Amino acid sequence: MALLEVKNLGISFGGLRAVNGFDIKIEKGQLYGLIGPNGAGKTTVFNLLTGVYKPDTGSIILDGKDITGKKTIEISKAGIARTFQNIRLFKEMSVLDNVKAGLHNKHSYSFLSGLFHLPAYHSVEKQMNEQAMELLKVFELEKEAETLASNLPYGKQRKLEIARAMATEPKLLLLDEPAAGMNPNETKTLMEMIEFVREHFQMTILLIEHDMKLVSGICEELTVLNFGEVLAQGPTGAVLNNPQVITAYLGE
Repeated sequence: MALLEVKNLGISFGGLRAVNGFDIKIEKGQLYGLIGPNGAGKTTVFNLLTGVYKPDTGSIILDGKDITGKKTIEISKAGIARTFQNIRLFKEMSVLDNVKAGLHNKHSYSFLSGLFHLPAYHSVEKQMNEQAMELLKVFELEKEAETLASNLPYGKQRKLEIARAMATEPKLLLLDEPAAGMNPNETKTLMEMIEFVREHFQMTILLIEHDMKLVSGICEELTVLNFGEVLAQGPTGAVLNNPQVITAYLGE
């Protein structure tokens, strides 16, 4: 059984069909790419998968569970985490507290425990601190644990956003153009980190990206969107050599 299976997904905005008849099947452990020209509907697909938008048509099945039209928090608890093209961190919070924000998806204490700092509160906070520090070590950010997120260099902000997403213990990680704004050396490091996340956490990853070197270097399969519809789909090499893809996406 596929980890994610999407069938006939669609949504319209003001009469414009932004996504139409979108199908995708992603197996557990796969690193899958979603590409297409600007305005093709890629981020809209991510917003549909994560509950930001509710689809007009279609179904989203995650690990055998129908999550179509569920709220964002329900989908997060079901096992989907994401990052954003424009980094969204709690910039006035520390690096450690950003990761702890992700851990709140899995930990809780009563209102009274939090208000009066009862033993249950301290126990949960201690556990979250330890788990957050372990994640920061994995992403080589432990030395910046007390640094404000806004003071991190750009590349480390990207790493922190992924670390926070991983704190929710997802089954599927959605990465929305993680290489945006990076130079070639930073992109190379990012590729290595994505591969590491996949192997270390045995993670399934769906990646939106414009950097074709990154896509061709790490994605096993691709889906190409154009005007909200699937233009091509299949193994990466075959898709990137598809004349329709070359015309529509690469502009050659």
